[in-house]
Parts: sequence; structure tokens; C-alpha cells
Amino acid sequence: MHQPTTTGSGWHEPVPLDPRTAPLPRYGTGALADLLPAVASGMGVPGLTTGLELAPADRVCVFLIDGLGWELLRAHPAEAPFLHSLMASSMNGTGTPMTAGFPSTTATSLASVGTGLPPGAHGLAGYTVADPGTGQLMNQLRWRPWTDPHVWQPYPTVFQLADAAGVATCQVSAPDFQHTPLTKIALSGGTFHGRLSGEERMDLAADRLAAADRALVYTYYSEVDGKGHRFGVDSDEWRGQLMYVDLLARRLAEQLPPRSALYVTADHGMIDIPFDPESRIDYDEDWELRAGVALLGGEARARHVYAVPGAAADVLAVWREVLGEQMWVAGRDEAIEAGWFGPPGAGVDDRVYARIGDVVAAARDDVAVVATETEPNESAMVGLHGSMTPVEQLVPLLEVRS
Repeated sequence: MHQPTTTGSGWHEPVPLDPRTAPLPRYGTGALADLLPAVASGMGVPGLTTGLELAPADRVCVFLIDGLGWELLRAHPAEAPFLHSLMASSMNGTGTPMTAGFPSTTATSLASVGTGLPPGAHGLAGYTVADPGTGQLMNQLRWRPWTDPHVWQPYPTVFQLADAAGVATCQVSAPDFQHTPLTKIALSGGTFHGRLSGEERMDLAADRLAAADRALVYTYYSEVDGKGHRFGVDSDEWRGQLMYVDLLARRLAEQLPPRSALYVTADHGMIDIPFDPESRIDYDEDWELRAGVALLGGEARARHVYAVPGAAADVLAVWREVLGEQMWVAGRDEAIEAGWFGPPGAGVDDRVYARIGDVVAAARDDVAVVATETEPNESAMVGLHGSMTPVEQLVPLLEVRS
């Protein structure tokens, strides 16, 4: 049972973190969802609105490096000298970062990038969320169990809008991604070009930029994130990937055709969480956290908790009591109203509302709620992400112009 803590003046009951104090994504002015609307508006694509303003360019390439958070880049100048040298260019030369949305996880962020919408609108509101139609958890990265992608996310992508407006639009990524449901509903529009190596992707991205007077090119690299999950961001393997992707970014920047802008960004950062019982709280072994819970969704640092009917208030009270000093723990309506899934007060789409947990828990401290029996692979990861702390939420918007 969670115990009161003691100070020099005696015992006191723990005071849970106020969900309204979480550092919110900058939806509408400086979040990932604002990037492509700002870019495409500058190319004359109609119907897009955002509070982010970027200098127009005829040819734009967005290079998204999975897992390359702002704080991680800032901490590793020796491994990424080229990218580090561009940090002063971030966000229109202000030298400041963008934010991901919430949760700060790949499926959510890529949907925000591609649709130009916050999670409360596009609906990919976590790594796994409940499908209200089936009562099952839906993994939105791997799209299991399968559901109709265009019912799950019905909005057009910015790439589709740009293509319809006459901008030569394409994506250059790993061939395996071409036909995935996530690509179809978040990153489709124009032409997909599959290339295996990072060097091939950079060269083809530059070639596609030069092939038209107005061009929008998206390219992607995943293994900074992959090595971080497996080995941690304090590993030689992760640092090796950072060194490699720094060379890729330089290679692309040096090939930019005239009248081009290159934006280098990321979907989230990452934090290593120690493998000890205080840092990794095992839901599968904790009867208090399991009481009244029908489904545990999300991921270790950003949990969606779905209560059995009638138990939502009790689940919220217990999760707040047990975790409330280390995590921002909110009821569904609290989290929505506070601005976790979109601008404060904006609400979420009706089809998205029940995908969000009855309780939502986001880690502030260096802790994680793992599930070693039901999520063995995810629980074995060294590096984690998902919450709103700076190391997870802040991402670069580095800029190179020709």
C-alpha cells in the first residue's frame, strides 16, 4: 500500500501532481502538427491554417529522424557536429525546439506530421488505445488488430492536399513502409519511393527536389530510435547511429537544389529508465493498479487506463494515490480539457473520445509503468518515451536553405 511520506515536521499525505501543470505541447503555434501546414501554405496550397510561420520556399524536404530529441542532440555535439551546428537555426532561427504532441510516440507523431492535426483530431492517440467498436486494444504502429485505416483516420494528409494543388510530392523511406496502414492514413500523397540504405534515400530525396519547380519531399530514418530502445541513449550503439545520421543529414544538405529548404526534425526524444522496482513499476505484479482495470493501453511512460464499467472514479483515485507524485494522472475529461491531446478547451473528435483512457498517466519523474507479462518486449526496452518531459517532448526543427 502506498504510504504517506515524512518530513522534518512529521508525516504528510502525498500531494498528487496537478494535471494542468504538465508542460503542454504547443499545438497551433509550434507542435509537429503545425510543420507541414506551414510549409504547404508557403507553397500556395489552400485550406491550411496554423500559427507557425516559416519562410516560403519552392522546394522543401522534411527529414524526420525517429527518436532524435532536442535534449539528446544538444547533449551530443561530438557525435553530431553537423546537426548540432544547425541548432541555432531551429524554429525560424530562434534556436528553440518544437514540441511533439501527446503522447510523444511514433504513431501519434507521424500522424500529426502527415495530417497537420493534433492527436485529438486524427485519433492516433497513443501506442495502443482501446477500439470502442470492439473493446480490444489497437496497436496503431503495427495496426493490430486490423481495422479500416480510413475509418480510423478519415482526414486527408497534407501531402494529398499538396499533390492536388500541383506540388510534386513524394515520400522516400524504407520499402517495407510503402503499404502499411499508418503510411496510408498519415504519410500518403504523391509518390512513394522505397530505398533501403540511408545514403540512397538522401540522394533520391535531393533528386526529387530538383525534378520540379515546386516540390515537397519527406524522408525518414528509424534506427536512432531502434538502437535507443534496445541499448539505451547512453550506449555506444546509439551514439554510432547518431554519428551515422549526422552524415546523412550533411549529405542531403550538400545536394540541395536552388530555392530549397531542408527541415530536420524528429517524432520524440527518449530517456533511459533503470531496471529496478522503484523505477519500473510492474502493473502485472501490482494488485492496486490492476483493481477495476479492464485494459491497460499506451506505453510505459504514457498510459491509457480503461476501467470496467462503473469503476473509473475508483481507478483514478488509486492511480493518483499510488503514482500521483511521480506522474501526472488525469481523468479523460481532465486531460482533454487541459490540452494534452489538442489546444486547451478545443475538445477531441467524437470518434476519438472513447479511445482515450478513462485515466491517463504521464510520467514526470524517471519512472515507467511496465507490464512484464502482457508486454514482455516493450518492458525489456532500455530507452523509453511517450510523456511530456523535455527530453521526450522537445524536438528540433533545424533548417538549411540553398
